[in-house]
Amino acid sequence: MKTSSPASSDVEDAPPPAQTGGAPDQPLGKTADSPDKDRPTRALPSRAHAKLPPREATRGWRQTFSSLKNRDYLVLWLGMMVMMGGMQMQMLARGYLVYDLTGSASLLGVVSAGSAVPMLVLALFGGAIADRVDRKRLIQIGQLIVGLLACLVGAAIVTGLVQWYHLLASSLIQGAIWSFMMPARQAIIPQIVGPDRIGNAMAINAAGMSMMTLMAPAVAGGLYAWAGPANVYFVITGLSVAAVIMTSMISRPDRPTPSRKRDMLGDIVAGLSYIKGSRMVLVLLVMGLATTLLASPFRMLLPVFVVDIYGRGPDSMGLLVAIMGGGSLAGSLFIAALGNWRRGILLIVGAFASGAALLLIAAFPFYYAAAVIMLLVGLGDSGRRTINMGLIMEVVDDEYRGRVMSVFMMNFGLMPLGVLPAGLVIDYLGGQMAVAILGCLLLVVAAVVLLTQKQLRAFQ
Repeated sequence: MKTSSPASSDVEDAPPPAQTGGAPDQPLGKTADSPDKDRPTRALPSRAHAKLPPREATRGWRQTFSSLKNRDYLVLWLGMMVMMGGMQMQMLARGYLVYDLTGSASLLGVVSAGSAVPMLVLALFGGAIADRVDRKRLIQIGQLIVGLLACLVGAAIVTGLVQWYHLLASSLIQGAIWSFMMPARQAIIPQIVGPDRIGNAMAINAAGMSMMTLMAPAVAGGLYAWAGPANVYFVITGLSVAAVIMTSMISRPDRPTPSRKRDMLGDIVAGLSYIKGSRMVLVLLVMGLATTLLASPFRMLLPVFVVDIYGRGPDSMGLLVAIMGGGSLAGSLFIAALGNWRRGILLIVGAFASGAALLLIAAFPFYYAAAVIMLLVGLGDSGRRTINMGLIMEVVDDEYRGRVMSVFMMNFGLMPLGVLPAGLVIDYLGGQMAVAILGCLLLVVAAVVLLTQKQLRAFQ
């Protein structure tokens, strides 16, 4: 049976499950006796269908890479891998270069956080545009600009003109580009793979990002030491061009068709109203924000543990990050293999796993214990993010996907808000107490969601 997406070319061998009756489909966030019929929400499967995945054939390790059988998604995924590799290389090269130029940790922090500001300010506009225009073309324009920026920075290094504020400007512009490109890239995935493979596609997407997080920094570090920073930036330019070429191979999906024409601010307000009116979407976005603010600071404050608690050096930190990345990769592949099976419960379990991992880190201040616990950190974070994003993509109507994803992508711009108070707690109470507090709060959030969100618990 072909998927409902016009761009999907795969064929499912297994027939759909037999109809078992049950209540008629209800909009998200409503019960059968809800009087509010005008909310801009989407229908969920009946209660009978909520107990089984829509297709048994979508579960199992043989189906782990099933979405890559779709040619258009394969080239989109390869383009994402190339772009993510370039981004990871640039983060490392830019950090080293800023510190080489200035010797200032403060300026290093300013430049590193530069991309977060435009992501917060422009993300909503990027989502509105992604719901108006050809998403494929928007992605390609972003890839080209990222490549041009890398080429300009490389040329400035070669000529000896580069200054730290050039790198800050590059970081700001890159953050602005990602604000427009990423909502479009996430929103185009359901158009390509169809509704039945959204979860698998998002999991494979997360696995690819984890692979690049593991591999690209090591490549960039070796290239930086061997050939210099300019050549790292020129390689990033080549990767961006390759991503544009790969994206051009995607069959043009249907352009999103808004229900009515509005100005840009009207589109943004309509998107926010849609989120407010859809209980499931709102719950998923709030949970994503809360868990990001509580789980992400540990990653950014890991040097405090490595140096002050474990008494180790940068090579030991690299090993911890690699183990965490390996856990993230394993978690993404595990979610891809499960398919549409109790994803609501698994999302909540992922939040519990992240909170428990932070408590274990705080309770056992030993390096080798941390090396083992990092697997759980990676598994919990990857499972949580992958399922959260997949469920959002699945329940949101196509005409609102760009705007909803722009709100989700703002999480990355809000990460510093979680790091700042965590850093202050570390200064006064120490790293173990700070991480223990974050872990406890994350467990509280997971418990509240588990006890109050029956609809999420029943989601397949």
